[in-house]
Amino acid sequence: MGAKPWIKHYDSGVPSTLEPYPLYTIVDLVRKRAEEVPDMPALYFKGSAMTWYELERLSNALASALVSEGLRKGERVALLMPNSPQMIICELAVWKSGAVVVPMNPLYTEDEVGYALKECGAEIAVVLTPFYRKVRSAKSGTGLRKVIATNIKEYLSPLKRVLFTLLKEKKEGHAVELEAGDLWLGDMIEAHLGSPVPDISALPSDPALFLFTGGTTGTPKCAVCTHHAMIVSGKQVSTWFSVVLDKGKDIVMLNMPLFHVYAQVGILGAAIVEKQPFVLVPNPRDLDDLVATIKKLKPAVLPGVPTLFTALINHPRVKKDRKILGSLKLCVSGAAPLLLETKKRFEELTGGRIIDAYALTESMIGSVLTPVLGQYKEGAVGIPAPDVDIRIVDQDREDRELPPNEVGEVIMRAPQLMKEYWQRPDETVAAIRDGWLFTGDLGYLDEDGYLFIIDRKKDVIKPSGFQVWPRDVEEVLTLHPHVSEAGVAGVPDDYQGEAVKAWVVLREGCGLEVDELREFCKAKLTAYKVPKHIKFVDSLPKSLVGKVLRRKLVEEHCTAAS
Repeated sequence: MGAKPWIKHYDSGVPSTLEPYPLYTIVDLVRKRAEEVPDMPALYFKGSAMTWYELERLSNALASALVSEGLRKGERVALLMPNSPQMIICELAVWKSGAVVVPMNPLYTEDEVGYALKECGAEIAVVLTPFYRKVRSAKSGTGLRKVIATNIKEYLSPLKRVLFTLLKEKKEGHAVELEAGDLWLGDMIEAHLGSPVPDISALPSDPALFLFTGGTTGTPKCAVCTHHAMIVSGKQVSTWFSVVLDKGKDIVMLNMPLFHVYAQVGILGAAIVEKQPFVLVPNPRDLDDLVATIKKLKPAVLPGVPTLFTALINHPRVKKDRKILGSLKLCVSGAAPLLLETKKRFEELTGGRIIDAYALTESMIGSVLTPVLGQYKEGAVGIPAPDVDIRIVDQDREDRELPPNEVGEVIMRAPQLMKEYWQRPDETVAAIRDGWLFTGDLGYLDEDGYLFIIDRKKDVIKPSGFQVWPRDVEEVLTLHPHVSEAGVAGVPDDYQGEAVKAWVVLREGCGLEVDELREFCKAKLTAYKVPKHIKFVDSLPKSLVGKVLRRKLVEEHCTAAS
């Protein structure tokens, strides 16, 4: 207990360990669910529902089709599409073929798609029709031999399908003609319905996913996730959630993009492990659609980022009818710090709980979460889940573990860490040493084992040799009543070497002077932490999961200064 003080803060019913973890895969769980409750909904999408039996039947057919097209065990299949039934069907089919799923951000540019395809070595790509041309154009110089296209309308309800065809299909770029050799997903499935399932089995130790690291601090790489890692994370997260959820009944929202570890391993994995039906939301930024979906289907779990929860609180329909969000028992906030005010307001609105979470792509969740019912500490991202271990080590001497409340690098050990960076052995060795993942994040553990993240190791600003963590400054800036959001980073400076700069988004209808905001900071920050430069902006560049891209801010500053 002394080595893991956080265990005493677990909610009642959450064990200190879940070992031994079962040696099955997500494919096994879906197949079993289809046998046990074939007519129960597995997923919901835009007014339609798909049962576990239908999900199993369609993915079996596609697996047969993929193998007939020459897909072999261990090969990679890239998926460029939003959250949709096709995404889930494709993932299961690829795994049933013994191959590896590579979810990609469909909003990648042509150059980014080309780079990603080369990096993962994909043989086949399955794409939503608006992205077909981009993938075809990027194909040259990659190992891609076939593109399979699918139209979003294929799994819409009959009425919505007709309306989509009439009003949106051509206008929004969904109507495409395929080049010779490429195939339609729907035709492949139809042609192989009832065909024998490929006699190929994926072992728990086999790769299931290549997940691209965010690329916010360097060149994107493929982190390899095994089938076993998905089960481990699914068990950890679902066990954490189980203290407030009804197993097999409560609906889970899948509104975060499935090309990200948050949704793919953390939420989808937990839903399938715990046999929860899930709702696929293709555009997480369409708040009107999200609110309407919540009102209709009454989900119990909503993952998101702090900006989403703030936006929902202020949504006109929610303000008019506070009961819309009343079904939510549990919300999970990740990717960025959750303000205490947002937590309080959202919990008052829903009657449910909202918790913080911390993980990395390389950790395949490796979750650190706030107890659902237990003690919440403002500023902490939570405590390690069962079988996850966290230590804080000296930045300059990694063999020196630091005592409580001292800031150092966060390192993590868990049974589901990534297997490797694909074909990057040197970077793999640099990231995982003696079974510990060196996260590159700076933080500390308090005496109770609660983890506080200070900042990214590489984001530390050093004006005149001092150390400034951007998050410290951002938190102070957002305390000002006129400030909505802030991003802070270090920029080149002739005198200090590096200076603190803040990019600030003001609340709607509010005005503020630079000097006034700087004086506000002086009252709350040590002098060397006060931003030397402040720029008011309309918005901050963010990743699709809500992280402020500080590197982009610095690049824009340097471009403007040159």
